[in-house]
Amino acid sequence: MSTEINTLIIQIPCYNEAQTLGKTIADLPKSLPGVGRIVVLVVDDGSQDGTAQVALKSGADYVVRHRRNRGLAQAFMTGLNTALALGADVIVNTDADNQYPGRYILDLVAPILSKQADMVIGDRQPGKNIHFSPVKRLLEVMGSWVIRQLSQTDASDAPSGFRAYSRYAALRMQVYNEYSYTLETLIQGGRDRLAIVHVPIETNAPTRPSRLHRGILNFIWRQSGTIMRSYVLYQPLKSFTLLGGLFCWLVRSSCCVLFTII
Repeated sequence: MSTEINTLIIQIPCYNEAQTLGKTIADLPKSLPGVGRIVVLVVDDGSQDGTAQVALKSGADYVVRHRRNRGLAQAFMTGLNTALALGADVIVNTDADNQYPGRYILDLVAPILSKQADMVIGDRQPGKNIHFSPVKRLLEVMGSWVIRQLSQTDASDAPSGFRAYSRYAALRMQVYNEYSYTLETLIQGGRDRLAIVHVPIETNAPTRPSRLHRGILNFIWRQSGTIMRSYVLYQPLKSFTLLGGLFCWLVRSSCCVLFTII
């Protein structure tokens, strides 16, 4: 059963995206079945290339600008909080580099409109995505498996930033790490027992190298830190139980070795 919503807000976090932002906005739908109006919100995270001006010229309804670069996670939260303040019923997050085709936004919001989901994630099908290198495919699949275990969700593409949130889900989101929002919000969603749905999508060819990391090793290091911090934050009892058990095992093993030597 579907329902009508008044306002869908599409938020686009940006940092120096003047070259691709216009194309990204042009690709967004102007209307959707079951949606009263669509609002485009751009969050300019301290860009120095005129991103805010491009956003306005390209048809963005609102532009919120950080005076200095604060990182993707904070830009995401600024967009989420602004969208809620503007009365959003559903919030879609997409990237400014036009990785995610706008035609999939209908698929993304449909499970929320039909009251089947609180959060919907666009599954880039990383194991067979032709725009990913073999190494990236492997890492994306392995990383998503780890997040599935930690978040107790069935996330098939955990790092995907193409997402839709109901107002109910968005009000419960809070990102504390400075790197990215994708994994932390998924762990939050699992903890809060939100209904999470995944819809398959294809992606456009990349227009530039990723600005979120400086190579594969840097990506693994930063995402690993995000995962550990998020798990400790949202599952403290399990985290300290595991750490305490490990500590007791180490002490016991050390004592056994010491007595054996004596």
